Amino acid sequence: MPERNSVLAALPYPEYRRLVPALEPVVLEFGDVLHEVGAPIRYVYFPVDCVVGLLTEFDSQRTVATGLVGHEGMVGIPLALDDGVSSVRAVVQVAGTALRMLAARFTNEFQRSLQLQRYLYRYAQAELNLARQIAACVASHLFEQRLAGWLLMVDDRSGPQKMFLTHEHLASVLNVRRVSVTLACGVLSARGFIRCNRGNVSILDRKGLERAAGHCYRPIKICTM
Repeated sequence: MPERNSVLAALPYPEYRRLVPALEPVVLEFGDVLHEVGAPIRYVYFPVDCVVGLLTEFDSQRTVATGLVGHEGMVGIPLALDDGVSSVRAVVQVAGTALRMLAARFTNEFQRSLQLQRYLYRYAQAELNLARQIAACVASHLFEQRLAGWLLMVDDRSGPQKMFLTHEHLASVLNVRRVSVTLACGVLSARGFIRCNRGNVSILDRKGLERAAGHCYRPIKICTM
């Protein structure tokens, strides 16, 4: 299982073997909260087949998604930047499995491993680029484009399983009214790009959905590769 996470797979074998005893497999359910804004980070998570959204609060009642983490990354990147407090709310978007490690153990291993430092510094830059691009999309693009881009990003990180994403949940993470999600999903479904059924979202025509997303996906795909 560890090798299915790109961070762990990038490590030299001796370093990877040293980490294995400290990695705890966990099953994460849709909606599980892993980190809270302003709270100490107790664990880092290496997703295997789950997807975690990073939500930024901009007032007491509203949040907007500014990042996604799947098998390509790690939840808890502030620890790699010498900050033990979370600046985002990390919420599971697609249920699945992950490997978690106590923050103190991760910090120790991070200081010992040059390869881990190199990978996570690059990944931190990719997270920053993604947040910038998402902010630009929120300011500049139609919601239909944003929704298409978000579904593609989730699909990139979730693998073959169906995405369980209710209209209410999508409205919350994308900071729009629920009716906006319903209308946009209706348009994308009518064009044959997706199928929505009781919260389960399936992508039927990925190329078509990419065209619908336009610049809400292509630059994002590049900055997270």
